[in-house]
Amino acid sequence: MSTAAQIQTAALAGKLLPAAAENLTAWLAAGLPAWAGASVDELVAQGAWAELNDRFYRYLEFGTGGMRGRTIGTIVTAAERGPAETPDELSGLDAITAGAPTHAAAGCNVLNDFTLLRAVMGLFHYTQKYLAAAGHPVAPRLVIAHDVRHFSRHFCELAASAWTRLGGVAFIFDGPRSTPQLSFSVRWLKAHGGIVITASHNPPHDNGFKAYFDDGAQVVPPHDTGIVAAVNAVPLGATAAFLDKDLTAVVTLGRPADDAYLAVAAQAALAPEVFRKTKLKVAYTSIHGTGGVASLPLLLHAGCEVQTVQEQVAFDGRFPTVKSPNPENAEALSRAVALAEQEGCDVVLATDPDADRMGVAVRLRTGKMALLTGNQTGALLIDYRLGKFKELGLIPAAGSARVAVIKTFVTTPLQDAIARAHGVKVINTLTGFKWIAAKIRGYEGQLRAALGASLDYDAIPPAERAALLQQHSTFFAFGCEESYGYLPSDAVRDKDGNAACLMFAELCAAVKGRGLTVPDYLDELYVRHGYFLEGVVNLYYEGATGAAKIKRILDTYRSAPPSGFGGVAVTQFQDFGRQDIRDADGELIPKQDFYVVTLANGWSFAARGSGTEPKMKFYVFANAPVPAAAALPAVKAQVKTELDRLKSHIEADAKTRAEG
Repeated sequence: MSTAAQIQTAALAGKLLPAAAENLTAWLAAGLPAWAGASVDELVAQGAWAELNDRFYRYLEFGTGGMRGRTIGTIVTAAERGPAETPDELSGLDAITAGAPTHAAAGCNVLNDFTLLRAVMGLFHYTQKYLAAAGHPVAPRLVIAHDVRHFSRHFCELAASAWTRLGGVAFIFDGPRSTPQLSFSVRWLKAHGGIVITASHNPPHDNGFKAYFDDGAQVVPPHDTGIVAAVNAVPLGATAAFLDKDLTAVVTLGRPADDAYLAVAAQAALAPEVFRKTKLKVAYTSIHGTGGVASLPLLLHAGCEVQTVQEQVAFDGRFPTVKSPNPENAEALSRAVALAEQEGCDVVLATDPDADRMGVAVRLRTGKMALLTGNQTGALLIDYRLGKFKELGLIPAAGSARVAVIKTFVTTPLQDAIARAHGVKVINTLTGFKWIAAKIRGYEGQLRAALGASLDYDAIPPAERAALLQQHSTFFAFGCEESYGYLPSDAVRDKDGNAACLMFAELCAAVKGRGLTVPDYLDELYVRHGYFLEGVVNLYYEGATGAAKIKRILDTYRSAPPSGFGGVAVTQFQDFGRQDIRDADGELIPKQDFYVVTLANGWSFAARGSGTEPKMKFYVFANAPVPAAAALPAVKAQVKTELDRLKSHIEADAKTRAEG
């Protein structure tokens, strides 16, 4: 029986989802290279229907982080594996992909040459049409960066080749670079868009495609839906003409591009003299990623004494020394913590593979190192930087409604309390740094409207720009999200792990100069504003069946909202997909399947499906007043006990909803 016939038989027997069968049939008829069809033949012959469902039940979609998916299947076929190579046979950039198959997995729900090319072609057509409609029918300019993952360099070159062959101008780097450098470079080169090939901290078998627009930020409505429509309009078979790479017209960026970004990232230090006054010892790890290209030079140039985790310095898409290259996880920082203990370092700083996120550990009074959460790190940075802005005269001593801290709804309310105590505006956005960047673009647009559309915004010195924004618009003081993302200025339009390392090092040096530890400083904030504690419930549901479970949870939250948990009643249920909810500027929050539940005790939690991973997430927020510093330990213990109890109730309820 032919492969096509077996597919139809499996669909009739319920072994293949109808959508998977339809997409498989289209795949085999698209005129793709022989290996792509041979891979499907192998999986069908094995009866690997679950694998085929996962690979073909849909086309890979854009989420809050762009497009992410497997590049290596759960089952790797012989056609995908290709000729075997060993790391000893490889050198340079090729060594990054050691251990990877020759071809990314066949399928339309994975990231491979075909899904990548559809995305590139769709982005090109949309950008070209956008420029023509705006009266600028020029060749679209695109900057592409990539991290260290399997196929990242190949995907970067393939995208650049396709872009130039379509008639555009493409810029790439000579090796792996961080996501924030890509964001900056789009603005620096006055490009019309950008791409980063990365899956951030996902497992080694994943990779991703993040699209950026002309402001250096990830795309938001209406551009995101417009690009998706343009991508969907590209026939799978149309990619075949672009599978052979031609880099003759591609521009490779040199040292000036690195220097320009480093100069702007260095401005994240508001009081660089503190490094001369207080010698700071830092243990740093890039976790095999791109952070060593920028984070390390920034710290060294500032005057920090830096010890690096040598076994994690080299680029390596296998991430062989960690279970997950995620700076949120204690295990990923364990080697850096051990190094800090050995060398007597003040702080551990770690960046993820594309260096847009930063994790930290700080020294306790006992001498041991302790991890901070993204919520805690952000709270510390907000308080320190707002105070420093006031000292430098960049914002009024009493604060101003024309100064904004922008954070996400799922980030701790402690940050709202700190910012409001400083007298500045707090903007809460949907999850994803692109929404923070969208607010910044709006503030930039208001300044351009006041001073003229021809204004060279990025050429205005930071202090002068801060003054002009407070006069005519709103000055962006800081951006933050709980998932370890921080942004010090609007020169970059995505979270910046490199600049975050420098910012947090400055904070640590200043606190050390006061004779305190960073946990001491955090406790000062708790005494001043109340104790805040956060928890997360992650429910992982892989593949097609998992997606259905996540959808059931989201749907039933809307159709049958929870009424209480553990005897505590729900007093408010906000449905961001149906209700009109506005931010502190009075602007309407875009509609999304996202819920915020408030309880009678003043605690709350948010529920959403992850846009980048196959999981349902619940963000839980607890708080309690602190009557005096001496009462803080008891308050911490009580809140933690009650928070753990609430999390267990939320998880049990969600699992029941998932099963229907």
